[in-house]
Amino acid sequence: MDEIDNQLLSLLRQDARLSVAALAAKLGVSRGTVTNRIRRLEDASVIVGYSVRLRPDVQQSQIKAWMSIAVDGNQTRAVIASLLGEPGVATLHDTNGRWDLLAELRADNLQALAKVLERIRLLKGISNTETSIHLETYRLS
Repeated sequence: MDEIDNQLLSLLRQDARLSVAALAAKLGVSRGTVTNRIRRLEDASVIVGYSVRLRPDVQQSQIKAWMSIAVDGNQTRAVIASLLGEPGVATLHDTNGRWDLLAELRADNLQALAKVLERIRLLKGISNTETSIHLETYRLS
């Protein structure tokens, strides 16, 4: 992946509904270049899907979980790109300490959460994970 690929992914993360023409104009490349790069990124499983983001309060019945992720060596960018394409990942945070990344996961039920966990654990570049189900949120005022 080069800088144009990274810029393309950034634009798609902001608005996956942007047209190829709009993407090409923003990147300063031809529509054919954008189409070919998107196809190549999809074929390489860098882009693994497109999704709709909802406000957190819209689906309160969803199961939430926090996954701490350790990344092998120099794989952080590739892992982040893969995780940003995972529909079960609501937010992703870069951290320091024992874990490299912290992902907030959301699923409709435990079976769906198990599938999200399995897909993430199979990603190339992830060496270890630890997941905790979110039970309650307390606020100090």
